[in-house]
Amino acid sequence: MAETRSARTGMTSRGSHAPGPDRFSGRGRGDPERTILVVCVGVVALHVLDDNFLQPEPGTTAGDHLVSGLIPVLLLAATAAAYPHLRAGARAVLAMTLGAIGVAIGAPAAYYLRNGTVEGDHYTGILALAAGAVLLLAGPVILWRSRRTGGTRRQRYLRRSVIVACAPVLAIAIAWFVVFPVGLGYIYTHTAPTPVEPDLGVPYKNVIVTTDDGLELTATYVPSRNRAAILLFPGASRSDEARMLIEHGYGVLLLDPRGQGGSEGDAVRWAGDRDLLAGVSYLQRRPDVDADRVGAFGFSVGGEMLLRAAALSESIQAVVSEGAGERVGETDVSGFARLLVAPSQVVITAATAVFSNHKPPPPIVDRIGAISPRPVLLIYADPGIGGENTRQPKYYAAAGDPKDIWEVPGSSHTGGIDAQPVEYQRRVVGFFDAALLGTNHPPGRNTK
Repeated sequence: MAETRSARTGMTSRGSHAPGPDRFSGRGRGDPERTILVVCVGVVALHVLDDNFLQPEPGTTAGDHLVSGLIPVLLLAATAAAYPHLRAGARAVLAMTLGAIGVAIGAPAAYYLRNGTVEGDHYTGILALAAGAVLLLAGPVILWRSRRTGGTRRQRYLRRSVIVACAPVLAIAIAWFVVFPVGLGYIYTHTAPTPVEPDLGVPYKNVIVTTDDGLELTATYVPSRNRAAILLFPGASRSDEARMLIEHGYGVLLLDPRGQGGSEGDAVRWAGDRDLLAGVSYLQRRPDVDADRVGAFGFSVGGEMLLRAAALSESIQAVVSEGAGERVGETDVSGFARLLVAPSQVVITAATAVFSNHKPPPPIVDRIGAISPRPVLLIYADPGIGGENTRQPKYYAAAGDPKDIWEVPGSSHTGGIDAQPVEYQRRVVGFFDAALLGTNHPPGRNTK
């Protein structure tokens, strides 16, 4: 018997539901689904525009953010345009993916809201987070509304079982290769420590350091008593190390990187070498400091940037880097694990480059050798974080003489002064004394 279809009900004569065009395609949709997506994507795009063009960070202009502003907005617009032409399953996946990214883009605003420092474009960031949450919830609703009801009960249960079994794999793949790297890139370039007042135990000056690209960086300075000075980077949170150096007569400059503390600019950690060189130039102009007696002490990402800055300029006469590891977007894994990790790292690097308007710095192993014959002391924890326990031996091997390396027993990441205070002082102060004051101190041994 031939089947017939009712134009009003969409039912076959056998009583099974034949999916209408709306169940698998959004073409011509007039229901709230497309409206919700367009509105939510528009809210996320509004925050991107607000962050980059309407309320850019102090010291920057809209022209500094062409890449970070235009590329995400164009991608969001293209996604919204393609959405109605997708089948229901693809629409649901796309909605949830955009939702997760929207939540990540709004996460920095939530961070500042929690710290009580929300301002400017953070308000549209909160709206972006809410819009992302709505899209996340919309995905399962789309799937439920578009489910097939035709066929036998056995066929329906088999079809739904396959979907349930495959959905987690697809969700993990999208989260790992898209959401996590894009979200990490955004959060990394839009979240920075709030201002901290250092506890130095002596009078100090609040000073301004100007970079070669015109940014004003906030810093704290304690004058030198021995004609030598050390730049700490980032400095505001390193009061213990600063007090140690101050006690031995060193001038100390605790510098806030761009976009952090009270410094102007975006939180572009990859541009830290420019901040370091500006800080060293400030110290060389100080009347209490000899220009050839300036050293630098970097921590974590600041330690990575210090190694690069010292390779670019001979103005830094002595380098201590603690906790330098792999830059965001790099990985040391090999074998089968690399097949899973490498693609995600590529996306992280690309996302960070886009959101920061700055290309990745070259590998440290390719640059550290240029610091020689100026001395380098590398300090690290094991395991630490960010691959410091695997990267530090490689940096040491690539560095020229004179060089020293110390794995601090019992230390957490950049926590050497807490884990081994006496030995830490002996090694660090002895290193700077020998390099900047010409004092002969017994060298530290390269042991744990």
